Parts: sequence; structure tokens; C-alpha cells
Amino acid sequence: MADDRTARPVSGEIMADTAAAPERIMRDPAGDVVDADYEVLPRLSASIDPSPQLSRVIATPSIEGMDMLRKPKAAMERLRASRGGPIFWIAGLSAVFAAFWISGGHALVRQTPLLMAAQETGAALTISGVTSRIDASGPQPVLFVGGEAANDGASPSPLPPLEVRVTGNDRRTTRYRLATFNRSLAPGERFGFSSRLDVPRNGVNTVSVTFAN
Repeated sequence: MADDRTARPVSGEIMADTAAAPERIMRDPAGDVVDADYEVLPRLSASIDPSPQLSRVIATPSIEGMDMLRKPKAAMERLRASRGGPIFWIAGLSAVFAAFWISGGHALVRQTPLLMAAQETGAALTISGVTSRIDASGPQPVLFVGGEAANDGASPSPLPPLEVRVTGNDRRTTRYRLATFNRSLAPGERFGFSSRLDVPRNGVNTVSVTFAN
């Protein structure tokens, strides 16, 4: 009994039931056997690009010779941005007009009607018979200046103011303005004028009368 429970060393080889498989294969009907060809394909994992797929962009072909006429969108936007709106231009023009008015434009605007009248009637109005003399009979000498203005045109003309220029022996010139109150002279009419003026300390050299501008 003790010998049956004791393990004994056994030399040999474990045999597997390998003959059963070939027998089953041989017993299968021949019609179930199909000849097939196979092809070894390369591994695709190594050729896959991990980068994301780019979106397809459709580019229109450019016309040769016309690219130079195209302006970039950025340049057009900057050009539009640089152009000011109506408020900008109104403010700029107002500033220019204010500077013109302050620098003496108001005087030019006031004299424009007289200048236009003088240009239109300058050829028709004339000054003639200018005389000047010094009267020293009083406590102070007085310079008398007289003459006449005439309308030699064919239509009535307003008479602009007169300007008397007295030049002394020291070459200094003094100007006097004679008002005519914008009197209108008929064709062929004459207007006489006379005025008393101060005598320069160094004496009188010349006296002239013109239409004031």
C-alpha cells in the first residue's frame, strides 16, 4: 500500500493525440477545400502623417500684366481711413476762413464793392485842375488843395473817395482822405473839391490827388 502512494520516477515521453487531426482533415470532403492566393501588404502605420489635414484652397489664376493695377485690401482700407468725413472737412474749412478773416480778410471784403466800382468806372472818372497853395496869413500856415473830378463816360458812375498825398521836403508823405459820400456823377458831370490841410514842418514838396482804393 505504501508503494502505491509513493511517486516513482518514470522515464519516457508524453505523447499527444496528433494523429486525430490529420485523420479528420483527410476525412473531410474534397469539395470544401479552396485554393487561395495571398499577398503581403506593407504596414500602413508608418506612412500615416500625424499632421492635421489642411483645408483645400481654390486659387484663381491672375491675369498677366494686370497685377500691377490691383491695390491690396490693406492699402485701400488705409486710404479710406485717411480720408476724413464731412465733419473733418467742414472743421478744416472753418479754421481756414477764420484765419483769413482775422488776418485782414474783413477789410478786403468791405473794400470789394469800391474796388469793383473803381475798376468798372476807372476809365470814365478823371481828376483834373488840381491846385495847391499855402496861406500863411493866420497864426499857423494852412495848405489849400482843390480840383475837380469828372465823369467822361456814357453812363452814371459812383464817385469813390479821394486821397490827397502831401510830400514834405524831408521825403515824408502824409495821406488825407476826402469823403464823397458815394455820390453818383452823371455823364459829363463834374465835381469840385477843396480842402485845408496842415503844412509839413519842413515845407511842401509835392501834392497829388487820386481816387482812394
